[in-house]
Formats: sequence, C-alpha cells, structure tokens
Amino acid sequence: MREDVLVRPPRAGCGAAYTYRALAGAVWSGTSQTMQYTAIRRLLAFTLISTSATFALTGSAAAEGAASPWVEGFNNKARLVVGEAHLPGQKDGLFGALEIVMPDGWKTYWRAPGDAGGIPPEFDFSASENAAEIRVLYPAPHRMVDKTGTTIGYKDRAFFPFAVTAKDPAQPVHLKLNATYGICKELCVPAEAAFDMVIPPDMGSSEVIEAALQSVPRLVPIQGTDPVVSKWRVEMRDAKPILIIEAEDPAGASDSGPGSDAFVDSSNGTYLPLPKKISDANGRALFDVDLTDGAEMKDLAGKPISITLVGRKGQSETTITLP
Repeated sequence: MREDVLVRPPRAGCGAAYTYRALAGAVWSGTSQTMQYTAIRRLLAFTLISTSATFALTGSAAAEGAASPWVEGFNNKARLVVGEAHLPGQKDGLFGALEIVMPDGWKTYWRAPGDAGGIPPEFDFSASENAAEIRVLYPAPHRMVDKTGTTIGYKDRAFFPFAVTAKDPAQPVHLKLNATYGICKELCVPAEAAFDMVIPPDMGSSEVIEAALQSVPRLVPIQGTDPVVSKWRVEMRDAKPILIIEAEDPAGASDSGPGSDAFVDSSNGTYLPLPKKISDANGRALFDVDLTDGAEMKDLAGKPISITLVGRKGQSETTITLP
C-alpha cells in the first residue's frame, strides 16, 4: 500500500503542479504518447461544486467513532468518518475516511486515473492542528471500460481512508480537510468538499473505517487470500522495453467472475500505461506493460514503481525498482 503523506501541501495526481481552483476546467488526459492537461471539451456547462461541514465530537459520539454531516454536491455527496481502527499488519490507531456516494453509473478516480484520462483526488490536510502526519491509504481500484476508453477508480461509492498521527496524543486533533476529486459519467465534473472537525483523544472505534481498511492493498499479503507478484522482469521486444509481471492469486480464477488485475504507478509522477493482461488461468496471471507507451525509460530507470494487484478475495501492493 503506497501512502501519500499529506500534512504538507498535497501531491497532485502523478506529480503535476495542479490545483482545482486555478485549473477547474482541466482534466488529466492520458494518451498513448503522453500525459497532459487539456480543457474539458465535453462539458456544455461547468461549475466547481464546493461544499463544507464543521463538526465537533463530544460525549457518546466520540466514544463510538463518528461521522460529519453529509455535504451535497452535483451528483455526489461526501462525509468524513473518524474513529479508532486496525490496519492489517499495523497496530490500532486513529483513522479517518472520506466517503463519496454517487448515483448509479457515476465514478470517481484512483491516484492514477488510467489511459482514458480523469481527475485524480487531492487531499489537503495542511491546515490541520496537532497532526504530526496524515497518510492517505488508497483502496484497491477497479478497471473501468466505456466508450471513452479505460479508466481506474470506483463506481457508485468510494472510501478513501487515512491514518492520523497526533503530535500530542493527549490533546484533540483539529482536522481540516479540503478534498478535491472528479465525478464522471458522460461528462466529468471537478468537485470539492471541505471538513473541519475536532477529534478528542478518547475517540472510539469505527466499524465503517474498519471495513474500509480491509480494501487497502497490503504490503505484507495475507497467505491464502491476497494475490502476489511471483516474478517480474524487463525484457526487450521489438526494441521496446516491456515490464512483465507474473501474479499468483491463491483464491484462483472462477467462471463466476474475473481473475486478478494489475495496476502500476510511479511515485515521481512519471506516467505509466495500464498493464495488458496476456493470460489468466488457474490462479496465475501474466501482464505486460509497454514502457515506451507514454513513458521514457530514462525517467523510470532506478525509480520505485508500485504494482497493485487486485484478486478474487484480496489485494496487495509491491514496490519494485526498474533497472
């Protein structure tokens, strides 16, 4: 699970210097040649939807974990959920989650929105108080194909969990979040939701966050559940460097649903195309990534690359360094 540390000003999707207020009419548009920001041409009309909620937790609400009121936007509503929870492989701690609900068929995006382009989410916690570190933990995404192409993200409902570390655990954390994200169907609309919440040090557990954390790709896969990268290599094919990923899913393939899927992204902002599935049988899948399709090896060599695998029953994340 790659983590974005966002107490400092946030990293825009794929490292671009981008703010919704300054460039509200732009989308992340991916082509086979490059990643670029272009004007939204499909919109007949455009408005940046901005909503906010202020909420203080006291008494029984704090003892049980809590959620802010819903804030309504264009074809979506969002709320902030907070509480103690357990992240597999780590000790219990304070977590939050941004929950976004959309009408049927609408979608929002992962940190790398895919080859057809999209608007990656941004989370700005920089105005928070008594927060030493806040780390966004992206849930396992899905590959979505429609007439516009292939994108990566979530349909209908999405949870974006984040881990909160207080500077002084004995004092409340004043959490201030400005979240910007895109919601899309036949058109894409940037949306913004702001939250202001005071979280006491005796915050109770949250079943909502506990459930959301189960969808976060694990750095240490659960044996018998999570897919794993068994092998990877870069080989030359027709003078092109191809990243080959071999994955094993212990849950196996099934006639009732798809097998494993793979996604790759770079923490330094270099665009990487979607992996192409070559084969998938008996719990073993093979993926190819053309490292010349919108990318250049000189920008990738020696840099960490995250491989996110999504299987039948679990998900995992592996970091590799290209030669």
